[in-house]
Amino acid sequence: MSAAMAVVLVPGLPPSLELHGPLEAAHLEAALAHLPACEPTLERHSDTHHTLTVAPHPFPVGLLSDLLTEAPARPRPRSRARSTGPAATRPRAAGSGRGPRPLPVPASPLQRDLLLDTLVRPGAGLHVEQLLARWYGPLDLPRFTAAWRTLYDADAALRTALADSAGTPPSMVVHPRVDPRIEHHGAGGADWHALVLRERLREFDLRDPGQLRIVLLDEAAPPGRARPGGPTRILFTYHRAFLDERSVRGLLRAFLRAYLADGRPLGGERRPDVRDHAHWLARQDTSAAREFWSRAAPPPDAVTLPALRSDGPGSGAGVPEEGPGHGRTRARLTPLEAARLRAWAAVQGATESTALHAVWALLLYRAAARAELPDPVSVAFSVAVSGRGITLAGAELLSGALGNSLPLDVRLRAHMPVALLLDTLSGHALDRAAYEWVSAGQIEDWTGRRGTQAAPFESLVVFEPRSAAAHTGWGTSGTGPGRDAVVDELAEAGVQLDPPEVLAAHTAVPFTLFAHHDTAGGLVLTSVHDRATFQDADAAGLLSQAALLLRTLPDGRGALDVSGALELLDGIPVPRARPRPAAAARVLRAAARPGAGTICLLPAPGSPPGCYDGLPEFYGGPQALVTLPTGDDPALYLQALRPALARGEPVWLGGASGAGDAAWRAAERIAAHGWQPPLVAVAGAADGGTGLLRALARALTAAARGPRLGTV
Repeated sequence: MSAAMAVVLVPGLPPSLELHGPLEAAHLEAALAHLPACEPTLERHSDTHHTLTVAPHPFPVGLLSDLLTEAPARPRPRSRARSTGPAATRPRAAGSGRGPRPLPVPASPLQRDLLLDTLVRPGAGLHVEQLLARWYGPLDLPRFTAAWRTLYDADAALRTALADSAGTPPSMVVHPRVDPRIEHHGAGGADWHALVLRERLREFDLRDPGQLRIVLLDEAAPPGRARPGGPTRILFTYHRAFLDERSVRGLLRAFLRAYLADGRPLGGERRPDVRDHAHWLARQDTSAAREFWSRAAPPPDAVTLPALRSDGPGSGAGVPEEGPGHGRTRARLTPLEAARLRAWAAVQGATESTALHAVWALLLYRAAARAELPDPVSVAFSVAVSGRGITLAGAELLSGALGNSLPLDVRLRAHMPVALLLDTLSGHALDRAAYEWVSAGQIEDWTGRRGTQAAPFESLVVFEPRSAAAHTGWGTSGTGPGRDAVVDELAEAGVQLDPPEVLAAHTAVPFTLFAHHDTAGGLVLTSVHDRATFQDADAAGLLSQAALLLRTLPDGRGALDVSGALELLDGIPVPRARPRPAAAARVLRAAARPGAGTICLLPAPGSPPGCYDGLPEFYGGPQALVTLPTGDDPALYLQALRPALARGEPVWLGGASGAGDAAWRAAERIAAHGWQPPLVAVAGAADGGTGLLRALARALTAAARGPRLGTV
């Protein structure tokens, strides 16, 4: 038995394998002998159709499909079961086995965008944000835990997870009871920086209703200190598909009140909550938003990155010298410089955030000028909004995934006055204020850019206003309106908590600029860059140029124009950027009708290029057929499927014998992020011959027609 066997992997708990072709008991036994011990169940439908179910789960069913479809020649080493899929054992919510099952609510468009980003970039730690604080004074751990348990009972956002039943689009569910996740390390028990990095890169199980992880680390007492014990570092790690920074700051403030009350409940459930927000979104008429963004979306030819793009092996191209992942750089304006910037912007009728947006627009224009693009130039970037400027009563205090980003563009020319630039950006911000609830993905859909390279989201500017940072009450001296009484109550209990510091999330764009005020009044600028696009030195140079403009623009040159402002950077090179890796999917056949779905064919190890090119001749299903070049990064398969997943269309995965393991792991990852798990079809030897194409077509046809598999 070699190419005669075709296998269709059917997701489930546990998954099953539909075997199409003559089944030889010896070959099945030989395949199972190379895998971990299991309890197989074989159901016979006919001589050429069997259903094989293996338990316990997880089990490497993808590898089993490879073994069953290859020629029974060479033995394989015994492999270990993987625990990467959505059905792997997870800690259960407290009380999850009692009472009625909670009703799911659809994930918001913003949540779907964030989940898709995380799905297609495994290991990047995208959208995982952290808040760091330091606690001075006695810390009663049982009281600390009881206070958080009280808060979990009161705030639905802390009990929210993806619904267990994957669907399209994904759904969220609020569990009735969840225990907080608190990990405590004594002095010397762990390295702080290693803990921070571990928590940032450790992927969340998105179906586990514990999307806020809390780690405590006691520090050793300083020498000569009168009281025993040192301060305690606290790390909060959360996924932005469930919580944003403003939510966690508000939750921390509520926790402190519960802690001061000895962990006792402080009222009932907080409303509105994430369910109210979901219902509010469902009631919105999107026609006005669609019409607005059809006019206001940046043009496809807008400059979207403040750097010169390099295709050759020079500066800014090639393999990152600093390694993969993301880099981080910081700059700071002194309190005096920040005050001067604020006063200068106010004279122009603008805010600090608008001044920052203007500086970013200038840097984008500078890159366009060096690339010799003709005037005028449209530049575009995304700006962060709170997502709470909506007509839902109480939204300003709502916990959840509301922090959003919207595209902003402006048309610049060399002699445009900077004052006019500020005024234009202020007007654009006001125009967009009514649409904080609209996601970037919706805008891409409405403008026909979903899945294209014309999306204007290559850089993001995040400005945390002073009011948002102050609403937790830290760092405010005296007894003014910004001072929260909880700070004084903590002091009476012998406790001081430093102002929490955010460690901004890695985002899906190549460059993100974060700005916030520190307790001294300085303006802190932090950049997070994707090293696949920017070298660390180029990213640091870009940040320093932004800081230089923010320092020097308020020097009294009121009639300054764009060209004159950029003279401040004369002699400083324009940073360079590499082209971002793209999912270079080849379309073998377009879909026969809208919504028919996509089948992505994964190259098997050793398969020749173009081995699937002839499949449209043998398989007549309505789905689009796409493939990727042999040897590409497997993560690119997920990127190739992103447009179909975003549109809510069905997706399948397939390939020759040897591709099953990678295809099944990709299918599990899709399901783990809330989408309907794809079927996986595996058949044929990876030799590029017609035997492969016939076998694969037979597997896909069986998947489409099988009564237990559903109908396409």
